[in-house]
Amino acid sequence: MGPVSSREGRRWPAYGRGALVALCVVAAALNDMSFEGRHLAAVVTAALVCGTALLVPRLRWPVAPLLVTVATAWWGWPLLPLLAVALFDLAVDRRARIAVGCAVAALGANLLSYRATSLWTAQSYASTLLLPVLAVLVGLWLGSRRRLVKALAADVEHLRVESQLREEAARIAERSRIAAEMHDVLAHRLSLIALHTGVLATKGDTLPAPVVERLGLLRTASVEALTDLRDVLGVLRDPDATPAGAALTPVMRDVGELADEARAAGQHVELTTDGLPEQAPTTHRLAVHRIVQEALTNARKHADGAPVTVRIDYRPPATLVEITNPAGTPRTDTVGSGYGLVGLRERVTTLGGHLNAGPAGAGAWRVAARIPHPLGIEQDGTPT
Repeated sequence: MGPVSSREGRRWPAYGRGALVALCVVAAALNDMSFEGRHLAAVVTAALVCGTALLVPRLRWPVAPLLVTVATAWWGWPLLPLLAVALFDLAVDRRARIAVGCAVAALGANLLSYRATSLWTAQSYASTLLLPVLAVLVGLWLGSRRRLVKALAADVEHLRVESQLREEAARIAERSRIAAEMHDVLAHRLSLIALHTGVLATKGDTLPAPVVERLGLLRTASVEALTDLRDVLGVLRDPDATPAGAALTPVMRDVGELADEARAAGQHVELTTDGLPEQAPTTHRLAVHRIVQEALTNARKHADGAPVTVRIDYRPPATLVEITNPAGTPRTDTVGSGYGLVGLRERVTTLGGHLNAGPAGAGAWRVAARIPHPLGIEQDGTPT
């Protein structure tokens, strides 16, 4: 609900309350006229003053209850409806004891006040007791309901904000993981470039002078690029993570190893691969590895014993991956964060692709991603 709708929702109860108070003031004047107009001005004036105090927010406590209690104690039943409104307000605001005190004071003092409109006649004593009691009870119920609704709304807002923060944390974690993986891969390749150019530079006696100069520049540039890369991306690595050399090994593993590990754990996995991993960029292979890993983990958690079908296509123009599994038995001994797919979607979106995850009919579940290849990529995954 937007701000405008919320304000409109609060206005209507205020309009209804204003109409009720106005009706009570008019009723007080008409009731007094039934006594041949005696004391009409005094009763109308008292009703207007009490009604104004009930409608002005700043006077609603403690001026309004005091005025209405005194006026009702003297003039009796013409002002009883206004007393009921005041008691209702007190009960809604969790002032039930004060409401009971005002009612007892008004009803008790009326025994010694203006007799023509006394609350304690044979015709009116039943409503004299029923109306204040009903006003207090309804006020207590409505006040409790409002507080409950407000608390539930606050809880819902808190959960919404917490969910947004968790999703953002999952996205940030996935970006950090991508940065760490790129650090490993690019550092490895830049190290190879620096190594090979250094080896070639040692054979400068057999190479032309311009070539030796270019090799020196290339080696210097690769070493500087490697240093800059470690400075920029290395800070994103988890301090508790394994060293770069060890982290590179699982990152570049083939998806087939994931399937073999899942089979060894008792999971039924059918893997179909079209094309070669080398036909896709390294970032695509990393994404496919993470998607299959997350999908197999989720299948073990939520569909234990169900077979899993994995289809991967590395061939241009896009890397495709699809994992499906039928319904199975959810496991109760594992608890996940529930935000793994959020991180995967962030990774795939960063690469310009899209990821879909959801039911596939008959209780099945499907995770599918399509990541377009960059322009200028040959069939072997290298730049043209």
